[in-house]
Amino acid sequence: MKELLATLYHQRMLVTAAILFVIGFGGLLFNWNLIKKIVGLNIMDTAVYLALTSAGYVDGRAAPILSDPSVPAKMSQFINPVPTGLVLTGIVVSVSFTAFSLALTVRLYRKYGTLYLDDILFRAKRSVD
Repeated sequence: MKELLATLYHQRMLVTAAILFVIGFGGLLFNWNLIKKIVGLNIMDTAVYLALTSAGYVDGRAAPILSDPSVPAKMSQFINPVPTGLVLTGIVVSVSFTAFSLALTVRLYRKYGTLYLDDILFRAKRSVD
């Protein structure tokens, strides 16, 4: 039991990311309100960013920034910069997607007068018939 707790403590960032992902997925799956669905999707994004960041971090290493380019650097001194770049790119995409989703939600609210997906689908189907 102590070994399991020690492993969970050592992997606490990945455990936190998994818990956040489940919370966000539950919000996305079980809510019919469009704003709550967007918030759930953002929580899931945050969980993925936390997992990527924790996978790229290594204790005792620094960010790959050279203060003196004339001195040769050893790769064992630095963390992997690829997960950090992926996280930054993902944040930009996530903010853009959230803005686009909220703009569509505003348009749907103006047209149908509700934010609940089942009511929107019912009213859209009724207006087509």
